[in-house]
Amino acid sequence: MQLIWLRSDLRLHDNTALSAAAARGPSVAVYLLSPEQWLEHDDAPCKVDFWLRNLRKLSLALAKLNIPLLIRKAPRWDNAPQVLLELCRQLKIGAVHVNEEYGINETRRDQAVAQTLKAAGIEFHSYLDQLLFTPGTVLTKTGTYFQVFSQFRKVCYDRLRYSLPKLVSAPGIQAPLHLDSDEIPASVQGFATPTDSLISLWPAGEAEARRRLDTFADAQIDYYQSERDFPAKPGTSQLSAYLAAGVISPRQCLHTALQSNQGEFESGKVGAVTWINELLWREFYKHILVGYPRVSRHRAFRPETEALAWREAPDELAAWKEARTGLPIIDAAMRQLLETGWMHNRLRMVVAMFLTKNLLIDWREGERFFMQHLIDGDLAANNGGWQWSSSTGTDSAPYFRIFNPLSQSEKFDAEGVFIKHWLPELAGLNKKEVHNPANVGGLFGVADYPSPIVNLGKSRERALAAFKNLPSRQNAGGGYE
Repeated sequence: MQLIWLRSDLRLHDNTALSAAAARGPSVAVYLLSPEQWLEHDDAPCKVDFWLRNLRKLSLALAKLNIPLLIRKAPRWDNAPQVLLELCRQLKIGAVHVNEEYGINETRRDQAVAQTLKAAGIEFHSYLDQLLFTPGTVLTKTGTYFQVFSQFRKVCYDRLRYSLPKLVSAPGIQAPLHLDSDEIPASVQGFATPTDSLISLWPAGEAEARRRLDTFADAQIDYYQSERDFPAKPGTSQLSAYLAAGVISPRQCLHTALQSNQGEFESGKVGAVTWINELLWREFYKHILVGYPRVSRHRAFRPETEALAWREAPDELAAWKEARTGLPIIDAAMRQLLETGWMHNRLRMVVAMFLTKNLLIDWREGERFFMQHLIDGDLAANNGGWQWSSSTGTDSAPYFRIFNPLSQSEKFDAEGVFIKHWLPELAGLNKKEVHNPANVGGLFGVADYPSPIVNLGKSRERALAAFKNLPSRQNAGGGYE
């Protein structure tokens, strides 16, 4: 008997471990509930709820193939080896199959499980699945992991042209095992159930993920490059939560994008090319997790930036978290996050740069807060994005690049549509006033809306000084973007 241990791969189609197990013989699936570990990892309640809802859909799909889905508790990943060993003995399992995961804790967990099972004579097979390339196979000429995305992308393109990863077929129907699936719990202790309005934004299941992908490829991908930076437009695929939970695979996304672009990677439709680049950014950050494990340990990718004099400013941090900074584009973005479990990618950069540069608050505070609220929270992408914005990471924004929230707002939400949607108290302002209400109505600004918590010009100078004072830093000028 084969056991598929499901993790961030909650789908039937194009699931490497699932197909490999089913090809070898009668199979059973298991999912481990690990609430203590999830809390330690700052996993968001809406993300845990999304996992449970997708497990319910997957359980029904597996049942049609006579593959039972079992639920076991392993509060911490340290418990996983023993819990899985007991299950294997109980069901007389000969081999366990998993799709690889890449954080440092995930890697250690899998090594411990493999060791325990092998000692008991049970095989352990792991497969490349959530990436297009195995980390360690896309390297520089000197055999090191790439630190610059454009160089990494070039090698990926060369490889993909030569050998495109194939889609894996779904397993067929197996003979009934006379083993019932377990009921999927409605909730997990320690994680509140999200609002109905949030849940309705993110329907569970492969059919929904596929629908989003097909709709995006048919209707939106051509405009992706020109519209993706405008938060009031439906310019993005809205697939990040499904990719993070493995409800759809990067291979499925890549094949669909190429199909919409006559098989081209770098020529043809600029929208499709830009979106494929985003898939490769996701890939890049996961390779960074493996090549530079310190980023899994809350450490800066650039060690010299560990000496930065970050400010302790609890009141300002609270204002940022609670969407009351007095800067509408920041507050609107944070309300979007708090109410939907998601934030538009351009705004993720804007709010991250505001926190780390204008407020000079440690990027780890923002990284943690995002993980605690994002339905698409992914260690590699979230860490990569925060370190990019704070100029501590790989391929990061130069430290003297500091987004001005006002000019970003005027450029990407010129009519104030996004701001007014999330900040209805500003609905009465015209499109010029809405970006900076502090300039409206004399000394008092707009009733019910706070004054800015920071002076953008002075705080920019403070950030430049802090970065220039780092031991390894060359003196350099800089400007607002």
